[in-house]
Amino acid sequence: MAARGRCPECGSGSLVEDAHYAQQQLVCAACGCVLSEGLLTTTYTDEEHLREVAYSQSTGQKEQLSRCLQRGIRRVQDLCKVLKLPAAFEETAVSYFQRALELPAFHLVSLEKKELLGGCCVLVTCRQHRWPLTMGTVCSLLYAKQELFASVFLSLQRELGLSVPALSLADLVTTHLSSFRLVQPSANIPGPFLEDKEQLVARTMAIVELASATWLVTGRHPVPVVTAAAFLAWQSLRPGPRLSCPLARFCRLAGVELPPPAQLRLKELLEILLAMASQLSWLRGFRLDKKTVVKHIGDLLQHRLLLLKRAFSQQEQQGTGLGMGSESQECQGSESQGSVSQECQGSESQDCPAQGPPSSPWAGQQQQRGALRPLLPPCLLHPRKRLRAAAPSAAGAAVTGDEPISDSEIEQYLRSPEEIRAFRRAKAWS
Repeated sequence: MAARGRCPECGSGSLVEDAHYAQQQLVCAACGCVLSEGLLTTTYTDEEHLREVAYSQSTGQKEQLSRCLQRGIRRVQDLCKVLKLPAAFEETAVSYFQRALELPAFHLVSLEKKELLGGCCVLVTCRQHRWPLTMGTVCSLLYAKQELFASVFLSLQRELGLSVPALSLADLVTTHLSSFRLVQPSANIPGPFLEDKEQLVARTMAIVELASATWLVTGRHPVPVVTAAAFLAWQSLRPGPRLSCPLARFCRLAGVELPPPAQLRLKELLEILLAMASQLSWLRGFRLDKKTVVKHIGDLLQHRLLLLKRAFSQQEQQGTGLGMGSESQECQGSESQGSVSQECQGSESQDCPAQGPPSSPWAGQQQQRGALRPLLPPCLLHPRKRLRAAAPSAAGAAVTGDEPISDSEIEQYLRSPEEIRAFRRAKAWS
């Protein structure tokens, strides 16, 4: 291979590169002078100038990084094909992966984290494009632990400065229910347990919206709430053969894991539904429990706004306190509303006249059912941990607040000359 330049010995321009064992030598073809030897490798830019460089900056190191990059790109592309993502998503995820590998923060990480980095790039891309994809789905495809995946995901978001929107509940419901085997005809699923996907998603969404309106979603992991809502929706669509199916069996049939908090979320949802059912006029003659109320979920969801106002006192209707309290107490609070309280106690058929925000047409019904509880988060209604008052110390227990203040302590708080003169005059008078 001919090279540019001239031989310093004879001035000939016929310089060739001769491979001698594992090293390359630059030799003059005219006189045989060895111009350079021992160049293990060079960078792409220095190859033309015949400069010796360190191996960490050589083409060998570049080739090693490129092989790692190529494997990662193939992993990202394969994951996008499995998830059936659009081509634009694949290009964005690959670009994120290339940018991440250029950062020093991802050079010395473990091989396991580098393999998860591609999945994190795909998840970020889907979140930015509002594509319904959960972290659990990516972890199941990569056989990864969610804790380790979450740490890599946060590192990627921090190092690249990416804005990743949270997954909405509507998208989460659609994604979570799409993996249910109960919406896919199978020989392993009994016929009465199969359900139409669109109907199940619509009913589950309505129950999740009810849970959000009653403080059951705020500050909680959404998957247990969605699981409990999907179970109630599935039972209510065909209650006959499904009421005897417990939540654990439902999850096994659906092919999803049962989150431990799902039982608590199911209990809270049933309590809300029972309170709403007590306000529905055509259900007053029935003795409903946590199983039979499921049959009437369709009616309860149809009138949920009115039933929530009747079953619970809305905090926004009263400026002070945690809730409205009993409307019958408001009717009996003053003499100006005495006639109103008498009408409220008359019969359920009579309407209670409106006397400001606390009163309502159904005050007479609430008078017979007792006081309304405020619509508050469960953590305020049923607190698990109570703050313990600190035990008073021996010195603090003796302090009553009636102790005399010494003259030296008073002088510490008197700053102006007028106050000092007034204090001296008062002391002279005493």
